[in-house]
Amino acid sequence: MAADKNLRLKIIGRLSLFATTLIWGSSFVILKNVLDSVPTLYILAIRFTGATIITALIGMKELRKMDLGYLKNGVLMGVFLFVAYALQTFGLAHTTPGKNAFLTSTYAVIVPFLGWAIYKKKPDIYNVAAGFMAIAGIGLVSLSSNLNMGLGEGLTTLCGLFYAVHILATSHAVRERSVMLLNTIQFAVTAVLSWFFALITEPFPVNMPVDAYLSIAYLCVMCTAVCYFLQTLGQKYTPPATAAIILTLESVFGTAISVAFYGEKLNARLVLGFLLIFLAVLVSETKLSFLWEKLRKKSDEKNYSLQ
Repeated sequence: MAADKNLRLKIIGRLSLFATTLIWGSSFVILKNVLDSVPTLYILAIRFTGATIITALIGMKELRKMDLGYLKNGVLMGVFLFVAYALQTFGLAHTTPGKNAFLTSTYAVIVPFLGWAIYKKKPDIYNVAAGFMAIAGIGLVSLSSNLNMGLGEGLTTLCGLFYAVHILATSHAVRERSVMLLNTIQFAVTAVLSWFFALITEPFPVNMPVDAYLSIAYLCVMCTAVCYFLQTLGQKYTPPATAAIILTLESVFGTAISVAFYGEKLNARLVLGFLLIFLAVLVSETKLSFLWEKLRKKSDEKNYSLQ
């Protein structure tokens, strides 16, 4: 019975993570289509206002823990999250969903080097190798034949840097603090900043089509509230190395959905660039532990058979 329960939880964990990456992957095409009728900052404002309400209702009991420490950390996380999402969404307006998905994923490679600068912890050989692969991949994806980087690719690459900063700020903030409460605060800060800059730069879009509202609702509910829940559930029942491998599939799903439903065209150069970025994230996140573990098991089995 215990073995059956463990297997069931193992399957639930992995399916939850696959669902998370699939939903997040779908967000690139959906967001790209919404940008045709709704300005970037208003999309973010509506999306994160809804996310704030959802997380606040779910974690209502956590609100009593609010103090200055939560506010300071939550506000800092919210500022970084706003900048990252704004750069990503503005970048998406000027590039394809596939490029946006893969260039965004470079945050996983940037984190160890930012950690080196802040915490003086040197990256290992896997991080360095991943860094070189990511740079080569970014070049193949972003640079034109005359070695110029497009606006969309440049903004998206910069967004990866701010996602990395956000991850480090989050890692520091969550120590002995409620994740739900921090999420509520950071979502609220992102919503406020989005409304502020949206309202001072352009008028509210009064003739938004119904499908735009539905798409933003999908981004708010599925890509924010549901995905955060599924990711947490999945990582609870999945080893970190395995979870990291599954989560790297977000950019793969994003590109596949873009090719299938947005009509994005791929050539050999783009495919090679995407592959290098994917491998860079995989190496940086897992240290290839899944490969070494498999080789170790084979070696142990061989030694056992020789005894």
